[in-house]
Amino acid sequence: MSDAKWNPEWERFIQIVRQEVKPALGCTEPVSLALASATAAAQLSGRIERVACFVSPNLLKNGMGVTVPGTGMVGLPIAAALGALGGDAAAGLEVLKAASPEAIADAKAMLAEGRVCVRLQDPCSEILYARACVYTANSHASVTIEGDHTRIVRIEKQGETVFQLCDQVDESREDPLVSLSQATLRDILAFIEQAPFERIRFILDAARINDALSREGLSREWGLHIGTTLQKQCDRGLLAKDLSSAIVIRTSAASDARMGGASLPAMSNSGSGNQGIAATLPVVVLAEFLSEGDERLARALMLSHLSAIYIHSQLPRLSALCAATTAAMGAAAGMTWLMDGRYDTLASAISSMIGDVSGMICDGASNSCAMKVSTSVSSAWKAVLMALDETAVTGKEGIVAHDVEQSIANLCALACRAMQETDRQIIDIMAHKA
Repeated sequence: MSDAKWNPEWERFIQIVRQEVKPALGCTEPVSLALASATAAAQLSGRIERVACFVSPNLLKNGMGVTVPGTGMVGLPIAAALGALGGDAAAGLEVLKAASPEAIADAKAMLAEGRVCVRLQDPCSEILYARACVYTANSHASVTIEGDHTRIVRIEKQGETVFQLCDQVDESREDPLVSLSQATLRDILAFIEQAPFERIRFILDAARINDALSREGLSREWGLHIGTTLQKQCDRGLLAKDLSSAIVIRTSAASDARMGGASLPAMSNSGSGNQGIAATLPVVVLAEFLSEGDERLARALMLSHLSAIYIHSQLPRLSALCAATTAAMGAAAGMTWLMDGRYDTLASAISSMIGDVSGMICDGASNSCAMKVSTSVSSAWKAVLMALDETAVTGKEGIVAHDVEQSIANLCALACRAMQETDRQIIDIMAHKA
């Protein structure tokens, strides 16, 4: 496989994976707001007095119920405060990685004194939008993020614009994701089978980072502690100690730790730590079971992550569709390749998943995300086993088509159009709970 001549088109795939698969500490919506706060604070000198933030409905939805790492507190206000007082503006999705105990204490005090507020931006046409306004005694700055978790479009100081992302410049720099619309799953499969191992070895970092998070999740009761709970039931004999259980337990445990506020990064996928976890750990567990070496693991992980990105690129960044499902479809592709290697088997597994978990909604980031992750990866393994037995949900059933590419298009059409009203209803329900 590694002797193949380098195909220049493969460079796009590597670019895409490097862009979309990267470490993130904490849930990426609160982290995005923390990054805006940290960047605004970096424009100022002197003691930070207060922080006022404005976010899109979808960012609010995904930030209401998640624990911010190191704080033991839930929600966007603590993320905004800690970003301003202890965030590293140059660290991207790991903006809170170096926050000190003193900064955490100061952020909690700022909240207790009512000096932090987070409100909905209205009107707001952006699905992902965060604006943080940070104030000292005699100066202020604001930073706006739009479209992507780290895409800063505007920085203002004392009401004057000091940075504005030029639309023409931004558009002239082609987004590698655009090229995915011209690719197919067959192209992705050919790439991972033929690309030189040394060019894709970097994806093994996903295995290392997410496995460490999983081990942390099993070390204590984080979040809903699904991983440790299921492990206890294995020990009691109520759940089999087998490969299926190991896939669910180890993947769930990583999500438990992430959503419960562990101070370890997740290797994310498409801007989500849970998506990165779902795309990584099932493949890692199966590769260990099969005693695969680094090269086979790297190729399977590259297939999983790139397939997950390929599907998610046809969706809005945030929507009513739980994207743990689409990330686990990537894992199904990676696991099928390890077991069988044929395109038709891989396609069958993805189609079966679309027929199984396509209706799972995203009702915001919270500890319960680990439940959705566990359900998604369980569905992935079930679909793999079905595909290996040459059975799958067929094109005569539901939204599944005879061709897997059309099945993916049908799923994404639901999320992009029909589920928009579902998303509005979910946000309305959650807003009235706040």
